[in-house]
Amino acid sequence: MSRRVRFPAPEDLAPEPEAVPAVGPVVFTAVFSGGVERCYDFSALACPRLVRHLARALAGLAGVENRHKYVGTTDSYAHTLTEFVTHLAQATDMSGDMDLEDLLPEYLDSFEAILAARYGESSTTPYLRMQQVVKLLRLVQEEHPDRLGMAMQARLGFTTVQVGQGRGRPLDAYPDALFEGVQAAALADVRAARDRMLTGERLATAGRDPVGGGWHGWTRENAAWHIAHRGPLTGALRAERGAMDKITELGGIGRLNSHFLLTAHDVLAFVVLLMCQTGLEPEAACRLSANCLINPARGYVSIAYVKNRSHGQSRKMLRVTDGGAVHQPGGLIRLAVRLTAHGRRLAATDLLWAHALRSGEVIATFGRHRATSLGPVKQAFLERHQLTALFEASGEEASLNLRRLRKTYKSRRYQQTGGVLEDFAEGHSPRVAAKHYADIEAHRPLHEEAVEKGLREALDAAMEAPVVLDDQGRRLDRSAAELPPDEVAVALSGDSDVWLASCRDFHASPFARRPGSGCPVAVWGCLECPNAVFTTRHLPAILSFAAFLTAQREAMTVLEWNARYALAWERIITGILPQFTGEQQATARLIAEGHDAALHLPGQILQGLT
Repeated sequence: MSRRVRFPAPEDLAPEPEAVPAVGPVVFTAVFSGGVERCYDFSALACPRLVRHLARALAGLAGVENRHKYVGTTDSYAHTLTEFVTHLAQATDMSGDMDLEDLLPEYLDSFEAILAARYGESSTTPYLRMQQVVKLLRLVQEEHPDRLGMAMQARLGFTTVQVGQGRGRPLDAYPDALFEGVQAAALADVRAARDRMLTGERLATAGRDPVGGGWHGWTRENAAWHIAHRGPLTGALRAERGAMDKITELGGIGRLNSHFLLTAHDVLAFVVLLMCQTGLEPEAACRLSANCLINPARGYVSIAYVKNRSHGQSRKMLRVTDGGAVHQPGGLIRLAVRLTAHGRRLAATDLLWAHALRSGEVIATFGRHRATSLGPVKQAFLERHQLTALFEASGEEASLNLRRLRKTYKSRRYQQTGGVLEDFAEGHSPRVAAKHYADIEAHRPLHEEAVEKGLREALDAAMEAPVVLDDQGRRLDRSAAELPPDEVAVALSGDSDVWLASCRDFHASPFARRPGSGCPVAVWGCLECPNAVFTTRHLPAILSFAAFLTAQREAMTVLEWNARYALAWERIITGILPQFTGEQQATARLIAEGHDAALHLPGQILQGLT
């Protein structure tokens, strides 16, 4: 049977439906360094059209194959994205329909104002949050260059309009006692791990295969043989009758495995000790490869490592001492290579820190694996070595911060090099070294002392130390000025006294306007003059003048007193009085007090007092 089919004419066809626009994801999953997998769900946010674009931009950044290799960075961006979209929904009445075309610079500015009010102008958080929002919007603009308005495109040319980058408080170094205590504890753990694993190898030599012999075959030696030849013990042994009970009796899976495989506690000790010795970045120290030691020569070796935050120059080297002891970084890493060899074969990896979990699983990523958390491991380290009390005695929170260990190493290095940035800046630029590692609270006394020393050296270079004689004419000062015997005799005789001192030559003053004219300076100018010579005879007048300066300090403003008397006060207190003994000063003070103190002051000063 045949049928006729009639197709409609083109003009009779129904119009084609509009194409469904392609939209980005509002839910995506990313895998980060260390095998950490995280799902991000923005489906519950307002402004769904806009959120799709922002989430798509974030998905392009997240993951070990992209820019954000660590989960914490993407978590921070996701939090900022949520806050920004929530702000838009509250600030506008288009929460359901807002799209790229509806974005205005005012929305960014108001979000910035809210962040500034919440965190304060000195905080770095407002700038960092705005940086994240602007970066996501710039990525969206690159994908859709014509959908943002001209004003919005211009606004994306800069990060903030109200707040600066801020000046966060740099992380401070640990006190020396704490640093030394942590280093000693890590060293003890490393040696304990070495001794334990050597014991395991000896046990394995004396053991045999326990499988097939029933639970009687599971002795400590046979369990060590099993781990050495067949791999770590796991919960799968529960299927063998009686074996699991015997293994528990011997100490359990984790303890037996630790005779051939490092534990997370051991790896923490190695990493802490290595950081205390080298100042390596925590993330770099945790991800060293087994072949990281290169170019050994003359007792030194280089550690090759990767610093992911140093974009474009992530591969770095650090030259360290090498040797056969664990207090040398090269020897410490060589020991770790030896102790992790069995674990690295089981995990089929070239990463250094292969270790066993409590379940028996062997992994090589430390600190960033989904099955491990460093928090409990670090807390156990502090409690095991009774470091909690040491932290509390130092006024510190009982928490082991790997970044502060690095900061403390850098601080000690800074003090050893005397603050020379070229010698101190290892692994980063001099600018970063100065900002993040030199300008910290632990160095404040050092910096203040350096400033004081510099000012004193400048003053000493500009002005000779005062010439001070004892009653027998012997020099008590450190001045380089020569004093011939005839001038010593005149100074002791008192024939050339000019109130506070004896003058070597009143008509050869370095302050005279014309050669041969008398000294024109103020009556206390002798304190600054290289012609002045001070003896015990002048002490009563000097002490009276010092008392006068103290009284004037109360009567004048600080600026006025400093301009007039500061240098004279400095010369008396640091240049003259310290040269006399306490007994000489006490005698002179009593002599001055035995008469009217004003008798020791010249007429010019008396006029100012009356």
